[in-house]
Amino acid sequence: MSANPASEDGPIIVFDAMCVLCSANAAFVLRHDRAGRFRLASMQGEIGAALYRRFGIDPANPESLIVVEGERALQGSDAVLAIWAGLDRPWKALALFRIVPRWLRDPVYRWVARHRYRLFGQRSTCWIPTAQQARRIL
Repeated sequence: MSANPASEDGPIIVFDAMCVLCSANAAFVLRHDRAGRFRLASMQGEIGAALYRRFGIDPANPESLIVVEGERALQGSDAVLAIWAGLDRPWKALALFRIVPRWLRDPVYRWVARHRYRLFGQRSTCWIPTAQQARRIL
């Protein structure tokens, strides 16, 4: 792996592996991205934490998952929409929510992100992918 893993093999989703919602989303992406477009990195891991820091986000207190592609990182609802757009059908259709203005989408996203542990729970250990999924985890 090079010094810049975001430059290889497609976008990287950086997520909170301690969050039940975030971990469920990671497993969902792996299941519905049959083309293998996305790779995943937890913010608790070395690569995920470095990517957060690179884009000015504290990995100990993130307010968003990010989707990193090359030198660009999408955050908030834009990141979620980018993930949906990259999934297989029928999930790809959810990207149509782009028609909802960001000023409406992002506050909802931020509220859920801020309250994710209270609403969905927190794992006592980081989410562990299956052996088949592990090749897409950084």
